[in-house]
Amino acid sequence: MTIKETIENIINEFSSFDDWMDKYNYLIEMGKSLPLIDDKYKIDSNLITGCQSRVWLHSENHGGQIIFTADSDAVITKGIVNMLIRVFSDHTPDEIINAETEFLDVIGLKDHLSPTRSNGLVSMIKQIKLYALAYKAQQTAG
Repeated sequence: MTIKETIENIINEFSSFDDWMDKYNYLIEMGKSLPLIDDKYKIDSNLITGCQSRVWLHSENHGGQIIFTADSDAVITKGIVNMLIRVFSDHTPDEIINAETEFLDVIGLKDHLSPTRSNGLVSMIKQIKLYALAYKAQQTAG
């Protein structure tokens, strides 16, 4: 599935809820299905800076596709990072780098997060794209 198709699915999923409490509950449910990071990767260098909660994000390159795993100590944040992993994981560095993130505005997420959670969301996206840039640089150099 392409990044754009995944984004369209997420927009459709969120549009089925009228109330933001239902959307928060959906995020919490998404967090419960987060592909957890291996404990050996729960290290300071994998912590996302700028997040109110502790969020660990790990990436691996498998045949040119980047696979992300993560964990957080906050339930809503787990849902947010799982949503981002759904969008970006199993794609090439170029696909990740060029992906648009306006869907977060479309589903209204940015408008319904506290400023510190919103900063954390931006930090998570930034880190995902930095991993993609690093893998792209490795591919170019290799």
